[in-house]
Amino acid sequence: MKKILVVEPVIFIYTLAYSLSSPLAQQYLYRRLWEESTNSTFTDGDNISHCGVNQSDPIYLKQKEIQENASLLAMKMGLSGAVPSILMAFVLVANGERCGRKISLFLPLVGNLIYNIFYSIMSSYSLPLVLLYPLTFLDGLFGSMATFLGGAFSYTVDLCKTQKQKMIRIAVVDLIFGLTSGLGGLTSGYILKGIGFTWTFAALSLLQVVNILYVSCCLGDTIQVPEYHPQSLKEGLKETFSGVYMLFKSSPCKKRISIILLLCTFMTYLFTMFGGTSLYTLYELNSPLCWNAIYIGYGSAVSTLFSLTGFLGLVLIARYLKDIYIVYSGILSYVVGTVLAAFATTTLLMFLVRVPSMLLFVPIPVLRSMLSKIVLPQEQGSIFACIACLEILTGMSAIIVFNSLYAKTVAWFPGFSFLFSGVFCIVPLSFLSCLMFTSWREEDLVQLVNEEDSLEENADS
Repeated sequence: MKKILVVEPVIFIYTLAYSLSSPLAQQYLYRRLWEESTNSTFTDGDNISHCGVNQSDPIYLKQKEIQENASLLAMKMGLSGAVPSILMAFVLVANGERCGRKISLFLPLVGNLIYNIFYSIMSSYSLPLVLLYPLTFLDGLFGSMATFLGGAFSYTVDLCKTQKQKMIRIAVVDLIFGLTSGLGGLTSGYILKGIGFTWTFAALSLLQVVNILYVSCCLGDTIQVPEYHPQSLKEGLKETFSGVYMLFKSSPCKKRISIILLLCTFMTYLFTMFGGTSLYTLYELNSPLCWNAIYIGYGSAVSTLFSLTGFLGLVLIARYLKDIYIVYSGILSYVVGTVLAAFATTTLLMFLVRVPSMLLFVPIPVLRSMLSKIVLPQEQGSIFACIACLEILTGMSAIIVFNSLYAKTVAWFPGFSFLFSGVFCIVPLSFLSCLMFTSWREEDLVQLVNEEDSLEENADS
């Protein structure tokens, strides 16, 4: 059977299952803690917002206590899975040129399958919650999202023949992530209400079985795996991390500075953007908006729609602007939107906040593309391993920092966190400016990479 090189269906199914299981797992934790704490069945009414509950009511105080416990438990579980997933991302993605790209896609699928099967069994038999710690650790050992992200982007870049094609294909992958995440957030509540936790997690398991069969039987690899294998564990570990080390050690100074500045821009913008947007739901539940689940779903749908609009805008402006100016435009788009969100006190205004923010996701794929353009073909796995690990670390840090900041400031100014997020964008803009005025000349760097590649080919011959 001839293998095909179409990875987008794998990305779509995995991201859809992941974006559905994440909010469902959080809701399951909350309901279990509620039932264990109150010895009563959790009831979920339609279209109910609790932002107007009397704060002296014992039920409100119990809700607050359970929310804090659920948040703490979710954070501990996230940390237990994040550490092994980051390590596996380095091991698998950075070694993609030697062990192939498919393994970086296959193992996270298996991990997510085990994750969903266990949640289905747990919700059916009410197993102890403490078992979730080894579950998330096991999911991390299979690579989880960090490895899948690095593998997906490395696989996609291998299929690109031109620099412009790289940017478009990377943007398409980011668009799939954005659309499926929005779709998962929009539909998870309706699916849960229709079939419950057990059957929802069982259905997600079936999705991953289909994905695993597709990767195993239909998807080809973009890398010809060499027959050489390391002779010892020490040699294997040395090869694993040597790619990332040599990416910075042996590169010319100009290229090394560009990589560092691009990674710093990527990290700091992702930190402020992810942290700010993650507060939208809490902000919308709070007074004076007091949105219910239906309005929150509509807001998620609008954000997803503008992800598509941002992609179309990227395709359009890429014809007229250089990559670095596109990143500037996206960051400034986010700044305007988040400042408006800080003062949004009506439902209409909160929906309109999404309009000036339509390009907020554009800098992420463009920065990935810029990093991919300035490294050698055999360094793609190393650079995307760095990106994937930094993305997970930055995302976790953003959630901790911005949720803590929101909790401290919500009483006197709920929108302060959004203003802070907008002001913090000075940091990625500063890194980007340093890049533009010191080392970034795209044509020169591409030529430099081509010369490096030619020298390595001559040395090998």
